[in-house]
Amino acid sequence: MDDVDRRLIDGLRGNARATYAELARRVGLSPPAVHERVAKLEASGVITGYHAAVAPAAVGLGVSALVGIRQSEGGDPARIAGALEAMPEIEDCWVVAGDETFVVKVRVPDVPALEHVIAALTRIRGVARTRTTVVLSTRFEGRVRAVAAEPGPGRRPPSSPPEPRPGATAVAADLPVTAPHHDTTDSASRPSYIPPTTGPANCPSARPPTTRCQRSQLSEQSRPAGP
Repeated sequence: MDDVDRRLIDGLRGNARATYAELARRVGLSPPAVHERVAKLEASGVITGYHAAVAPAAVGLGVSALVGIRQSEGGDPARIAGALEAMPEIEDCWVVAGDETFVVKVRVPDVPALEHVIAALTRIRGVARTRTTVVLSTRFEGRVRAVAAEPGPGRRPPSSPPEPRPGATAVAADLPVTAPHHDTTDSASRPSYIPPTTGPANCPSARPPTTRCQRSQLSEQSRPAGP
């Protein structure tokens, strides 16, 4: 499953009635390509079905509770799970770690109905005791996020800077730019020129530059003699 599949799942979880054309615009593919991807997600069991999300209070289920169920010594977890599945008031059931074996989500019309469910839970063979937490309000529920895949071996996260190619020179972008320097030092106080030790002898850049004193002497030598 790649990033496109995850974006399709997020789109369908936000609106399960979205058309293939709408999903295609979301992920930047053609509708036939989106249809093929969704079909593969359904066949592989990633998408298990589509349903209508309803407001519990609007359908007469105004009380919700989470009930922890502790199993007794020698109790059969499979038998208890089967009895829990047969109760229509239980919407979800999880096997958990800790003192309790199961946590179930119960939705009922009112508090007396919740009391009836708790009594029925304690009568299940293998249940030692229960612990009930009544839900006061719901901020959000049923949210499943399709987590992006971790970069595998040989892959670099998109935010990582590219590595320089072999033989390439890295440029330091933070180095200050220095303005051209004009030397105002007197020629007498300058150090004498040290010729380079490497480079071809006939290369003009390897020859020592002509100083102002040398240029003056050359000018005197090349000047024609006076009468």
